[in-house]
Amino acid sequence: MYSPMAPEVIGEEERERLILQHLPQVRLIARRIQERLPENISLEDLVSTGVLGLISAIDNFDPRFNVKLKTYAEYKIRGAILDSLRGLDWAPRQKRRKAKQIETAVSQAEQRLQRSPTEEEIAFELGVTLDEYHEWLVETRGLNIASLEYASGEGSGDLLRYIADGQDNSPSSLLERAELERLLAAGIDGIPQIERTVLSLYFNEELTLREIAQVVNLHESRISQLKSQAILRLRSHLAAQWPITRGVIAV
Repeated sequence: MYSPMAPEVIGEEERERLILQHLPQVRLIARRIQERLPENISLEDLVSTGVLGLISAIDNFDPRFNVKLKTYAEYKIRGAILDSLRGLDWAPRQKRRKAKQIETAVSQAEQRLQRSPTEEEIAFELGVTLDEYHEWLVETRGLNIASLEYASGEGSGDLLRYIADGQDNSPSSLLERAELERLLAAGIDGIPQIERTVLSLYFNEELTLREIAQVVNLHESRISQLKSQAILRLRSHLAAQWPITRGVIAV
C-alpha cells in the first residue's frame, strides 16, 4: 500500500511532459476496454476519463516506493474508466439475463454430457438456433468487463479478480488464490482449443480482436463470439466450483 506521505512535487512543465508521454497508454487501455462494450459507448469518452486517471497518477506518484509510473498509471487509468462505467446503465437487464441463461445452459449441458459442450449443444440447451445463439454472444460481449475481463500488470492478463484484495498475503488468502488458480487452469484446459487460443492471444499477448482474427484466419466478429463464449464457460465452471461466499464478484 502507498504511504500517506505526500508525493514529491514536480514542476508544471515536467507534469505536462509526463501527461503527453503517457497519453498513448491511456488510448491503448481505453481502446481495449471499449472493444468489450456495446457500440454506443464512445472511445473518446473513455479516453477523457482515462486522462483524469493519468493526471491523478502523476500527481500522486512517489518514486520512493520503487513502482514504475507506467504501472501505477495503468492502475489509475483503468480504475477511472471502470468507475465511470459503473455509473452508466449500459448493460440492459435483458442482456444480463441472456448472459446468465448461457452460463446455465453451459453448466447443464456439461453435467448431461460430462464434457465441454459444443456451440450447437449450447444452442440446443437454450432452445435457439445456432445463429440466434451467436447473436446472443455478440449482445452479451460487454457484460464480462467486471469479472474475467480485467487485465492488470505490465503485459499480463489477470483473470483472478474474484479475490477482492490482491495485496492480502495472509495464509488464508494465499491458499484461496492458489486454489482459484488451479480451478481456473482446469477450466481453461476443458474448453475447446480455438477458445483457449483466443484467450491466450487476447490476455497474454494483448492482441486486439482484429489482430487475433488475422492470426487465426477468422472474421473479427467470430473472434468476439469465441471470446465471449470462452469467458462464459469459465464463469460457469468457477460458479460451480467456487462458493459465492468466498469472494466471487457477481456481474
